[in-house]
Amino acid sequence: MTRYGDDLAVVTVTYSPGDTLDRFLATLAEATTRPVEVVLADNGSTDGVPEAAARTHEHVTFLDTGGNLGYGGGANRGVAALPGSVGWVVVANPDLEWAPGSLDALLEAAKRHPRGGAFGPLIREPSGEVYPSARLLPSLGRGLGHAVFAKVWPGNPWTREYRQEKTSVAERTAGWLSGSCLLLRREAFDSVDGFDPRYFMYFEDVDLGDRLARAGWLNVYVPEAEVVHIGGVSTAKASNRMLAAHHSSAYRYLADRHRGPQWAPVLLAVRLGLGLRLRLLTRRG
Repeated sequence: MTRYGDDLAVVTVTYSPGDTLDRFLATLAEATTRPVEVVLADNGSTDGVPEAAARTHEHVTFLDTGGNLGYGGGANRGVAALPGSVGWVVVANPDLEWAPGSLDALLEAAKRHPRGGAFGPLIREPSGEVYPSARLLPSLGRGLGHAVFAKVWPGNPWTREYRQEKTSVAERTAGWLSGSCLLLRREAFDSVDGFDPRYFMYFEDVDLGDRLARAGWLNVYVPEAEVVHIGGVSTAKASNRMLAAHHSSAYRYLADRHRGPQWAPVLLAVRLGLGLRLRLLTRRG
């Protein structure tokens, strides 16, 4: 296994991020006292913003991924471009705003958890509401209950359990952490071959959290560190396609973990149910 140094780098996957990237970089400067290199793994931006940011900031590098590889694929390409001196990698959306000291708080938590592979901050919506970013892994029952009832009955027990909404806001381990902002121990990330590129968008973070845990690493929620996630800046332009990607990824996640002929009838029902849900949501949209 490759032995890495202790340097820090940030990889953010860009796809015409607009004005949000400036805030991301400006607030990142206050998030840590450590020197940090930033790689913009670009999936085909047309607004010129990532290229301009790389020209403006010496510590920012523009990396053309060669096409739209999706979030996980783009992140993998960015991490692979980092030198061996980098042992700590942040993978984050470009529409984040960092609270002062937030990245240093994640790094401090890493010292407390030597088997921690991924560390996630408390994520706030622009309204100030806390987003449930540290969750249980979706089982068939819990996942289906959440999928079927979340829109029509937000307070249903499956959604509450899955989202861990009633769990105290304290440092703890979780099944998975939101991929919108993750501090990753590069050794851990490499041990599971990074994100699974088959997940174009959505569930790549759920899958990563599960595989890290299976490999003996911990997913650690660190609410002492805070970020604000604006959300939807790039994906809002293609909401129906993003809905389709979400449902496709949900099915892939469950199918990957329920293999064999005995699961075929259940997975067929899941596929039909997700297809019906997608049609209803698309029509409503």
